[in-house]
Amino acid sequence: MYDTVLFDFDGTVFDTVEGISKSVQYALRKFGVEAELKDLTCFAGPPLLDMFQEKFGFSAEQAQQAILYFRERYTPIGLYESRPFPGIRELLEQLRAAGIKTGIATIKYQPMAEKLLEKSGLASLFDAVCGSPAERSLTKKELAEAAMAKAGSDRRRTVLVGDTKYDALGAREAGLAFIGAGYGYAPQELEACGDGPIAWSVEELEMLLLG
Repeated sequence: MYDTVLFDFDGTVFDTVEGISKSVQYALRKFGVEAELKDLTCFAGPPLLDMFQEKFGFSAEQAQQAILYFRERYTPIGLYESRPFPGIRELLEQLRAAGIKTGIATIKYQPMAEKLLEKSGLASLFDAVCGSPAERSLTKKELAEAAMAKAGSDRRRTVLVGDTKYDALGAREAGLAFIGAGYGYAPQELEACGDGPIAWSVEELEMLLLG
């Protein structure tokens, strides 16, 4: 059994795809680009800078501007178009009852993640919440290591749970066990990575962590 469970945020603890995809659509329209919301769900989780460049061929400068446009809508509106995945609260309560430490390691701007956790009443169920500062996005490895330091965790007894290849890579670089959140936004990525077991529901995740 693990002593510490670190969670990604978007696509793992919170279903944030509505607010993110609508805000990406808003940013793209500023460039005269139209895209269907269903084609923008891939933006929930990975670094926005990478996604604007990979999916729409933006230059680094254009991608930076797109992020500013994204924030115009996301900060006042999109942030709140989200909710915890069903069963997450119960899972966290069970982990805590079993004496297992819990943490968040997310590239999301830390105050935004903290605000959503407070609003949903989940903040008290985490020993550490580590997100990116305003000036830059941290790597998943950096975030996981910061969360472990804050929680006083041993990497040999820590597992990272996430829904994208970035989470799998971060766990690998940090020397952590990894469980894929297959109920999130990039199940095909997780299958291709092959870095650990995949939980296709929060109930399956509970079995892997406590079963």
